[in-house]
Amino acid sequence: MKLYNKYCDGMYYVALRFMKDTMEAEDAMQEAFIKAFAKIHQFNGEVTFGAWLKKIVINKCLDKLKARKMELVAINEQTLGTVEEENDWQIDDGIGIEEVKLKMQELPEKYRYPLMLFLVEGYDHEEISEILDITQVASRTLVHRGKKKLQEELKYLNHGTGY
Repeated sequence: MKLYNKYCDGMYYVALRFMKDTMEAEDAMQEAFIKAFAKIHQFNGEVTFGAWLKKIVINKCLDKLKARKMELVAINEQTLGTVEEENDWQIDDGIGIEEVKLKMQELPEKYRYPLMLFLVEGYDHEEISEILDITQVASRTLVHRGKKKLQEELKYLNHGTGY
C-alpha cells in the first residue's frame, strides 16, 4: 500500500497524458499497478522503481489504445531516412509548457506518442523503439517530424494567426 500511495498520483498523470480521459487513465494506472505487483519479482534494481513502474504504465496505456483500435499508424520503414538530431530545438519565450502539451495532443498519433515519450517522458530512441515496437531509425524520424509539426503549430499560436 505504501508503494501505491507513493506513486499513484504521478503514474495517474503519466497515464492521463496518453489516455486523455480521466476514467480511462485511472483504469490504465490501476491495471499497471496490478501487473507491477504481480511481476515485482522481476524488478532487479537496474533502474529506480518509479522508472520501472512508469514503463509498465506507458505500456499498459499503449495496449489499451491499441485495443480500442486507435493503433499507431503503420510505418513503411523503407521510406524513412536517417535524421540527425537537432540539439538547438527551441520555441519562443511567450509559449508555456501547457500550450506545448496541448498542441502536442493535436498531432497525429504517429508523431504524438514518440514525441511525448521523447520530450515529456525523457526516453531515448532505443527505449522508444522498444516501447512502440519500431526501429530506432523510425523513432528518430518520427520525433524529428513531430518536432517540426509542433514548431509550425506553435508559430501560429505565437503570431496571433492561430486559433
